[in-house]
Amino acid sequence: MLVYHLKPELLPGGYVGVDVFFVISGFLITSLLLREVTEHGRVSLAKFYVRRVRRLLPAATLVLLVTGAVSLVVLPVTRLGDTAWQLLASALWVENLYLADQSLDYLAAETPPSPVQHFWSLSVEEQFYLVWPLLFLLWALAARWWRAGNGVLTAALGAVFVASLTCSVLMTASGDGGAYFWPVTRAWELAAGGLLAVAMSRGSLPERLRLPLGWLGVAAIVASALLYDAGTPFPGYTALLPILGCVAVIAAERPSGPAVSVVLSTRPARFFGDISYSLYLWHWPVIIFALQLLDRDSLGPLGIVAAGGLSVLLAWGTKVWVEDPVARHKLVRTGRAALVVAVSGIVAVALVAGAASSRVDRMASVEFDPDVHVGPRALDTGTLSSEMLYPSPIDAEDDVPRTYDDGCHAGFDDVDPSDWCAYGPDDAEATVVITGDSHSLQWIPALEELGEERDWRLVVLSKSACAFTDILVGRDGGPYENCQQWNRETVDEILEIDPDMVFTSSSVKGNPYGLGDQGPTEVQRVMGDGMAELWSEITDAGVPVLAVRDTPRVGQDVLDCLAANIGSPTECDRPIDEAMETADPQEVAVEKVEDSQIVDLTDRFCVGDTCSVVIGNVLVYRDSHHITGTYARLLTEDLGTRMDQALARTSHDPLP
Repeated sequence: MLVYHLKPELLPGGYVGVDVFFVISGFLITSLLLREVTEHGRVSLAKFYVRRVRRLLPAATLVLLVTGAVSLVVLPVTRLGDTAWQLLASALWVENLYLADQSLDYLAAETPPSPVQHFWSLSVEEQFYLVWPLLFLLWALAARWWRAGNGVLTAALGAVFVASLTCSVLMTASGDGGAYFWPVTRAWELAAGGLLAVAMSRGSLPERLRLPLGWLGVAAIVASALLYDAGTPFPGYTALLPILGCVAVIAAERPSGPAVSVVLSTRPARFFGDISYSLYLWHWPVIIFALQLLDRDSLGPLGIVAAGGLSVLLAWGTKVWVEDPVARHKLVRTGRAALVVAVSGIVAVALVAGAASSRVDRMASVEFDPDVHVGPRALDTGTLSSEMLYPSPIDAEDDVPRTYDDGCHAGFDDVDPSDWCAYGPDDAEATVVITGDSHSLQWIPALEELGEERDWRLVVLSKSACAFTDILVGRDGGPYENCQQWNRETVDEILEIDPDMVFTSSSVKGNPYGLGDQGPTEVQRVMGDGMAELWSEITDAGVPVLAVRDTPRVGQDVLDCLAANIGSPTECDRPIDEAMETADPQEVAVEKVEDSQIVDLTDRFCVGDTCSVVIGNVLVYRDSHHITGTYARLLTEDLGTRMDQALARTSHDPLP
């Protein structure tokens, strides 16, 4: 995991280290519980959880406290709110649930990684061990009263394995972003180690099988680490390779001879094995802070050596001065002591998280003032002032169209557009359908204002990352088939609605699936041809299509940049040739489809050769490519005027 996080290119599938960790953990804990039942005929839940607290909490709490304190100094205030919540989630061992919820939130797609998000795997483990000992407790009772043997236990553990694996395969195949973090999709990995522990309690493998099995297991783990990458569906059936590999390595364990265990028992291997827990805790925050201080997306050779060396040093110090003394002196002996340690740790981390949140609250206290926050009106006066920004960099990511809260923007998995939302009266003078991806939806605040002024009914048929094109586009390295199906059915829905106009816009970064290494010109041509296919079906039915030219892209985390340059936001501006470097495929479609026009508002974002992130005291962007709802609303008059002009160039009159 350390190598993978330091330099993912060296080990693109290095994330399987977590899965190996789950198998080992499941094996060790199950072996302990099995031995306790065998020797004493019962399971002491109190002693089990006391051991867990003594083993895990001192080091984990230390890392959370130090990480929280350093975050206050190193991270921009725009990242402190999310970090504060993740600190608390990690202290409560629910970080995986927090990240699962974020992964399902399209608006959180660009949220930078927090320095404690690696606690998700520890959270999965602890949630698993809330349930696992109960199985052994029930088995011990069954063995005492009904003489239930190991077969009953194996069947129970096997049921957990099969149910969880099935859930993992189905959720991963469905594209559920939370599948990576949910405990139900990971339990089978720990259960695999548990099943192995039960099997090995009955006897070991024949000597002749150990050597080849052990090296086959190593080969499986190494192959998955080298061949898998970010585009591999995980943790579904693909996780079987590293899981079975780890099972094979453990099963082949032997005290001597040229087996895997000989390599793993060398002095360097033992050293890293001893500090592995603390190393896992420390390495991620060290990397995140290094990237922040260096203002880089990845570490160079010197940075890798420095971050890796510091992580090992901190891990060794934590092992020697925290883990070992607590274990050696058994400082946590009773359930009451364990509870005190756990609660004290949570309270301490909560105080640090509270300090981070208070800094966030102080920055997010600006109220909208129409006399100060004039937005694009400043372009007409030539005064691009930048005092008292609204929304503040803290609040900007939440300054989105209300359609998100209303559930009116389809997610990645949605394929049926028939359940659409509408804003405005049913008997309105005109009906406007809004379709495309989130770059179309970002204009909703302006369209709603126009709708109220002109008596429009707005029908929303937008979908995440789904440009309104007929071709198959890609997402996360694979085909985005739901998008293609959605768009084709959306055309049918539009024809049934029979609106007075279709309004669309799409990100210029759409990517046709399977196009290979074709250049950007060919990519945009293919996207545009696919758009023309759909648009022509609509215009042939007598409905005009208006497309808004995609907004400039600032190409950076603009909120972090502003937080670091609050007194000089022009440091975050971008040259127009970079912000508009990608051609808009909608321009290709307009050339091919009669009764379609493009609306260009680029001059309301860029002046001369520069595209600004703050205009008229208003923050233009909420991330690197979406505009804030406030700035969109302030562009209402400009948008309405240019839509009228565009419609006048078609065979249709401007809408009422």
